[in-house]
Amino acid sequence: MSITIRKAEEADASFIAEALLESSRSGKKVGIFDYIFNTNDEKKLLEYLQKFTLTTTKSYCHFSNFMIALSDGVKAGTICGYEPRIATHDIFARALEEVGIDETYHERIAGYLLCEPEIDNKTWVCDFMMVKPEFKSLGILKEMVGKSMLTARLKGYRKVQTMIEIGSAETELIYKKLGFSVIDEKRSDYYEEQFGRAGLMRLQVIL
Repeated sequence: MSITIRKAEEADASFIAEALLESSRSGKKVGIFDYIFNTNDEKKLLEYLQKFTLTTTKSYCHFSNFMIALSDGVKAGTICGYEPRIATHDIFARALEEVGIDETYHERIAGYLLCEPEIDNKTWVCDFMMVKPEFKSLGILKEMVGKSMLTARLKGYRKVQTMIEIGSAETELIYKKLGFSVIDEKRSDYYEEQFGRAGLMRLQVIL
């Protein structure tokens, strides 16, 4: 099996949309994008997310922040890597406005906002990692994370963080195998009521 990693292109928007939805739901029926776009209709969500990755405003969900893993030339997985100092919450909100979502989305994700950690501007963030089931292997995950870390290092970052839900045992194990360790967590009854998990945990690796 030959694994190659390349930067995402506009043509990858539908593949990235699938990753955003799958990663955000993390094995559950609903995730943050169900609340942001105020629907759990999968077809509608994928349409919204595809448009969202292509907005003029470059939020952290923009396709340009993603890398695509290819296994023998076939799309096998993707990962997002971004700079929080650039891809801010304001940028995220402006990108949402482009696809017709106003600021009232904050009210719908109140549980998430209670648990969201503060990430300093000296940190690179990995997010929305997905590998298609038929390609699932630590090798592909390692290649994707490694490439993202290399990009972070070249941009001068020495800390890489990711955020996952408490109770996402498989994802937590994968990141730990890749060198990450848990640095903190936030819990909320409201988060659990909305998303079915206790809260969010943050993992970090020093480059």
